[in-house]
Amino acid sequence: MSLTREFRFGVFIFVAALAIGLATMPSPPPARSEPTTTEAKSDRPRAEAPRYRVIDGDTLEDMRADITYRLVNIDTPETGSHARCQAERDLGNRATQQARALVNNGEVELRPTGRIDRYGRTIAFVVIDGRDLGETLIADGLARPWRGRREPWCDASGNLIP
Repeated sequence: MSLTREFRFGVFIFVAALAIGLATMPSPPPARSEPTTTEAKSDRPRAEAPRYRVIDGDTLEDMRADITYRLVNIDTPETGSHARCQAERDLGNRATQQARALVNNGEVELRPTGRIDRYGRTIAFVVIDGRDLGETLIADGLARPWRGRREPWCDASGNLIP
């Protein structure tokens, strides 16, 4: 085959692959105009996806920025299989529910400390409606001050350690 034939054959293969690729691409959705008579206009604003996801009592994720935050000043009981006893699991679930309710119903302000923990979480103060979330959970009996390391929540009998 001459160089010209090889070149034409290569161009043919490229064009064929491009045509097949274009033919198999999904078509974009049609452009939306004003609602028709069958689509009632609503005065309600569209529901926006939640910005924050509470993972547990002392951890939350900013879904828009894809950053996970660990509260700097508290320790909450573990949940799920990480809990050492049922009492810890129950208290951890209550802490998570309380944090979720506060975050979902208030104005959230994150104050990063500039530190990252060993799990890649940004260490931060979380303030909701002007009130520190960690201090709120401590006052509600759902957390304790962070002392620099994890301490047990359960005694040998499966009861919470006061």
